Amino acid sequence: MIVGLAGPTLQKEEAAFLQEVRPAGLIIFARNVQDPDQLRRLIKDARSALAEPDCLVLVDQEGGRVQRLRRPHWTALPAAARYGKAYCEAPERALQMLAQVSSLCAAELRDVGINTNCAPCLDLPINGAHDVIGDRAYGRSPSEIARFGQTVAESFMNAGVLPVMKHVPGHGRAMVDSHKQLPVVHTKWSDLNETDIEPFRLLNHVPAAMTAHVVYSDIDPEAPATTSKTVIANVIRDEIGFDGLLMSDDLSMSALKGTISERAAAVRGAGCDLVLHCNGNLEEMRAAADQAGNLSGRSEERFRAACAITQKDVFPLDLPELREQARETLAELL
Repeated sequence: MIVGLAGPTLQKEEAAFLQEVRPAGLIIFARNVQDPDQLRRLIKDARSALAEPDCLVLVDQEGGRVQRLRRPHWTALPAAARYGKAYCEAPERALQMLAQVSSLCAAELRDVGINTNCAPCLDLPINGAHDVIGDRAYGRSPSEIARFGQTVAESFMNAGVLPVMKHVPGHGRAMVDSHKQLPVVHTKWSDLNETDIEPFRLLNHVPAAMTAHVVYSDIDPEAPATTSKTVIANVIRDEIGFDGLLMSDDLSMSALKGTISERAAAVRGAGCDLVLHCNGNLEEMRAAADQAGNLSGRSEERFRAACAITQKDVFPLDLPELREQARETLAELL
């Protein structure tokens, strides 16, 4: 499993939990962040307690509304839709700008010990959908979204940061926010297969992905993708052809039903490799850990392959220089 922490310093009880359970990774939120030195210490302390060389340290640093590390210590990043707008005028220039900003983002993350970014967002929005995706989407064409996603993924991996594409097999049609309610999409499978799923299929080589807490009634009317054996086996693994590391979206979101323990069991039983629990509630983490189980077999192989990206040798990153180089690009986009 991947777990969150309660605040900006590691508590004794949290350290004991990490040492005992040995989760596959940590996820950072704004509540954990004060400044770069503090965040480095927190991550170092947590990794020391965990005492595993293979450890994913995640964050949601998409840009726009979804950015956990913010000014004045980190760069304000444009929302995905800004690149989509620029693409309409100059496609190659927009992709170049995205590559430059993504490389800067990766450097800022590595500088504090974060090695995994929950991006790119490959969701394809439709008119009338809830704005939980909104400007987090790069555009409304599957092929264009895939081009943006490929640029982000390559930029991160070149800097030793693992990209996690989301929310497979597509969150763009949701009419409610899955943080609060369970979205149900009634679109026919034939339409989903030609639209929403296509960006993920084109990027099925990306080494990690996060599921959507969304019911697709024409595929499985009973369970959201995160806990649906049918969606994970038939759509994500088979139709999309994704054989990388698959993690759930957050267990504590209201879209899922049952106790935290029941949710964790359902996620693993459906075929997700990793359970994600974000809110830092230690009692809930213990309950999830009881059902998350250990990595083994193909799941462990996927995890080790993902970790290998974070351990690759990269050239030293000069943050002041990268920031200066991106200054005009950011001014144009923001």
